[in-house]
Amino acid sequence: MKITFLGHACFQVETAGKTLLFDPFITHNQLAKHINVNSLKPDYILLSHGHADHMADLETIQKNSDAI
Repeated sequence: MKITFLGHACFQVETAGKTLLFDPFITHNQLAKHINVNSLKPDYILLSHGHADHMADLETIQKNSDAI
């Protein structure tokens, strides 16, 4: 299992051949500006709750990856 912190509440977990992305708030996060959201290809995107600072990049990442 590999866990990568992507800033704020966002992190990625790679396990059993699948990638899970939690709370995708990247583009508007100054500390995560170096991350290209178009390069993220998770299998699943999970949200802890519906605030903008936990889901701002949800739609972009989902469209680019066909994540569930």
